[in-house]
Amino acid sequence: MKLEPLGDSAVVATLGTRIDAEALAPVLALARAVRESKARGVVEVVPAYATVTVFYDPLQFANPDEDAYEFICNLIESCAGRAVGGERAGRDFEIPVCYGGQFGPDMGHVAAHCRMDPLEAAAAHSGADYLVHAIGFTPGFPFLGGLPAALATPRRETPRARVAAGSVGIGAAQTGVYPIASPGGWQIIGRTPLSLFRPDRSPASLLRPGDRVRFRRITAEEFESWK
Repeated sequence: MKLEPLGDSAVVATLGTRIDAEALAPVLALARAVRESKARGVVEVVPAYATVTVFYDPLQFANPDEDAYEFICNLIESCAGRAVGGERAGRDFEIPVCYGGQFGPDMGHVAAHCRMDPLEAAAAHSGADYLVHAIGFTPGFPFLGGLPAALATPRRETPRARVAAGSVGIGAAQTGVYPIASPGGWQIIGRTPLSLFRPDRSPASLLRPGDRVRFRRITAEEFESWK
């Protein structure tokens, strides 16, 4: 494990270099152990891919004999010794998606790039099992591993100024869902009527790292009736 400062109020613990389910398991275990420690000064714990970032409040360490960075590093090392790396208590979610057409303007490009027709591409995307590796970019945006290699497509050369909320996209070897309308450069292949982020909900983000996701194809009529 490698520990490095991130500015003057966070420590990044790097546990490896791989991006897969086996690499994510110890990351989630360490993040859980740090949270459960309820240690002084810890503000937020963010797991992602092969890292855990611990944000802390330096003002909680006003004593000149205390070093906040050293305290947090010792905390992470202590928690790493107690963390159970093989556990992953993720939840299962099914996300309905209407592929192509007005909901997936880049589906034709993705299908052509992958030498498939759009129906084959949609079937391949909805037939895979996905794992949430990180939440970020915008509130509630899930970065999902598990995209079939045959569907990997580079991001758009020119990002869009606005991508509709619920849009499902492919960015290289990952897939994800835009929870809110925002700029974005991923290839948009469909859209879900499901709300992945709601400020009035607790927690506001529907998904969290470690959750498992399956996409289910729906028609445009089903999309509209869902709304």
